[in-house]
Amino acid sequence: MKIKLVSLTALVALVLTGCSFQNKPNRADAAHKYYVEKSETPKNNLNVIPTLFFHGGLSNYRGEENMVKAAQEAGVTNSVIRADVDANGKVKLIGAIPNNAVNPIVEVNYRNNVQLNFKENGRYARNVVQTLQNEYGIKKVNMVGHSLGNTSIMYYLLQEAHNPNLPRLNKQVSIGGHFDGLDFKQLPIAIRQPANLRVDNEGKPNKMNVTYREMAKLRTLYPNKEIDVLNIIGNIGGNSDGIVKNASSLSLEYLVAPMAKSYRVVTITGKNAEHGQLTYNKQVEKQIINFLWLQ
Repeated sequence: MKIKLVSLTALVALVLTGCSFQNKPNRADAAHKYYVEKSETPKNNLNVIPTLFFHGGLSNYRGEENMVKAAQEAGVTNSVIRADVDANGKVKLIGAIPNNAVNPIVEVNYRNNVQLNFKENGRYARNVVQTLQNEYGIKKVNMVGHSLGNTSIMYYLLQEAHNPNLPRLNKQVSIGGHFDGLDFKQLPIAIRQPANLRVDNEGKPNKMNVTYREMAKLRTLYPNKEIDVLNIIGNIGGNSDGIVKNASSLSLEYLVAPMAKSYRVVTITGKNAEHGQLTYNKQVEKQIINFLWLQ
């Protein structure tokens, strides 16, 4: 599939909203080289479930820090590290999870934060998970994605949902996800939101773009009754968070709900429900803390 470059006008508009993209896949090495070798014996064996935060386009780990700080202040975690991922997918862990860790958090930081090749996003996520597995012997993970960060989770699942050698996904949180595209005409057709998009009461969209049709494979690939899912959307008016139409965010249900252990939608309203503000919203923080660690 050939992907066009985003025009300068669209790029500037998207940069200002924290949700921009650019086609810069880096495949200097073999197409699917993971840069992670499976370790036979983890350096540590911690009985914990780390939570991985994936930031949006043209952002970085700092976009996750407000939510992470809220979790620390609520006393639900005592350990935060960072996973730096370079453009080739090589992972460097910054910091260490201690033996007495409670609900450790991993701030994932992509050096290539405008990756339009969603399969690469899935590969990046896979490398982070396996690096944590090799280092700490983890058996399960939670994943939180904002905006473009959700493609890392979805494509990780497309590629690895039934890989018995990787940790299982325990809980999934989507914040401002654009599953059936973004409402920007200049975007590549593959990720552009279809016109007059609507979803039915099962979350099935009346129109599906290219990437959504690919993600629709999750209706059978998604692990059966294993994963609790929380879908947080913003509505500042007009059934939109200002960047992503609610219909696109709500289309997650059709992809995962038939197989998910549980599925719930929370709608945030008001001026702080704008797409880029959702990760700084106190209501969002409370919802995430309750869902991940208090229930």
